[in-house]
Amino acid sequence: MNSYQKEQAESMAMVQRHLETLSKAERKALEMQISDYLLFRDEVHAFLSEHFSDLCTEKCYRNNLSACCSREGIITFFGDMVINALVSHREEINALMAVLQKPNTGFKCIYLGNKGCMWRVKPIICEMFLCDQAQKQVFGGKPWAEDAWNQLKHRKKLYTWPDRPVLFDDLERYFMDAGYVSPLMYLHNSPGLLRVKQQTSLR
Repeated sequence: MNSYQKEQAESMAMVQRHLETLSKAERKALEMQISDYLLFRDEVHAFLSEHFSDLCTEKCYRNNLSACCSREGIITFFGDMVINALVSHREEINALMAVLQKPNTGFKCIYLGNKGCMWRVKPIICEMFLCDQAQKQVFGGKPWAEDAWNQLKHRKKLYTWPDRPVLFDDLERYFMDAGYVSPLMYLHNSPGLLRVKQQTSLR
């Protein structure tokens, strides 16, 4: 297991371990906290399915060209792991843990299975990555779709960009208050994101 897989596995196990200690009421409160974000993700998925699914599946996934799914190329926030764990079945989490235990000798992301991404709610950076070529091909004839995409990118920041109280920051703090630490807690570890907080007095 390389360092990337080790960080992923330890963080995933940490999240699952803590969620299993929660009462039904505590877990329900967490699920309510992420409910608005899940609605946003449904909108993003619907947009991508309508405008990009056929193009990206044919051009990248089937032909092994995708830069966003390259080996160890994805970034997962701690919040991504919490959200995915909250909505996933135990066997789905076990499948993710199992692939993290195996050497990744291929060209692709370790989470990329035969049917695509193995996450139920894939990391936000993966979900919202569109290469320049795909954007040019789709948006060239649909300027209104580009406007809609830009609105979705703006809304993404309302959950992930800590210039105001945001969900991903709150989820990290929730686990930190319970005594957990993970290198994937970028909103509390990344120098760049900490500067964003300092500039807006969110510390």
